[in-house]
Amino acid sequence: MKRQDFFFDLPEHLIAQQPTAQRRGSRLLVLDPNLPLPQSLNDRQFPDLLDYLQPNDMLVFNNTKVIPARLFGQKATGGKVELLIERVLDEHTLLSHVRSSKSPKAGAVLRIEDAFEVEVLGREDALFVLKVLSDTPALSLIEQYGHMPLPPYIERAEDQAEDMERYQTVYSAKPGAVAAPTAGLHFDEALLDEIKAKGVTLGFVTLHVGAGTFKPVQVDDIAAHKMHSEYLEVSAEVVEQIRQTRAKGGRVFAVGTTSVRCLESAASFSASGEIEPYQGETDIFITPGYQFKEVDGLITNFHLPESTLIMLVSALAGYEHTMHAYAHAVAQEYRFFSYGDAMLILPKQPD
Repeated sequence: MKRQDFFFDLPEHLIAQQPTAQRRGSRLLVLDPNLPLPQSLNDRQFPDLLDYLQPNDMLVFNNTKVIPARLFGQKATGGKVELLIERVLDEHTLLSHVRSSKSPKAGAVLRIEDAFEVEVLGREDALFVLKVLSDTPALSLIEQYGHMPLPPYIERAEDQAEDMERYQTVYSAKPGAVAAPTAGLHFDEALLDEIKAKGVTLGFVTLHVGAGTFKPVQVDDIAAHKMHSEYLEVSAEVVEQIRQTRAKGGRVFAVGTTSVRCLESAASFSASGEIEPYQGETDIFITPGYQFKEVDGLITNFHLPESTLIMLVSALAGYEHTMHAYAHAVAQEYRFFSYGDAMLILPKQPD
């Protein structure tokens, strides 16, 4: 398929710039891929998700925690510099995007917020390897002096105090992401309790979302696109929860495309062909024609035109159903992207 196959016209005013007043306050577009196109969609509110879940089902969440990965400083010459940390490699080493009038060379020292310094060690493709010149662990310094790395389509000069809470899921636990797993932003503690009370299992995987998630597909033939790599963890506990869910006849719903990538990677990398615990990198690229091994249904936000994320959604829901749903969402003025509304893709029935 071609990149252009996933284009749709998105009016700028539909890109959500602020979160809803309450986490659960968004709309929910329900897509049933088993129904013909005109009948396949249902406009609901996010708490109505409960109506579509059954006892013995399972929701799989990504519990990564967004770090305040945007740092501002200056070069020795006084020139301004902006860092977007891609990954914390160890206590004193970072992999980072660097924005400045001129790219710093190896050996250059950058001063951050008049608080600490980093030295440029070298480059890995478009990223810079930085050494923190402080005894304080890098993650602690980032937490103290960093700003929330809002996506490029949220057009605000800087993050706000509200973003520290709202651009983070209520169940975030493991620091390392530079972008939120946004499907999870709709859940509050009370809704999670209601879901558990219905007999639904909650499982947690980890995928540290990198800035590469916003990288556009630049080739026409999507098969030629090189997917960015991200770190993930799928525990033995989650694997066992999935097996028990299957044994009871339940369905596995991924909360967000990152949870999909976790489960499908853990199954794809397994020698047995069944999901096994996995810890490491993944650059899995899911496009129409992919045969899902572990994910039945999906809760997700509305994604960028021609993005790898809308391609993943199309793989699960079907291309025609997905593009029809997106046209409906635009016509009904759903809110798009990180702070926007949500979509529920119900499982396909076996043929």
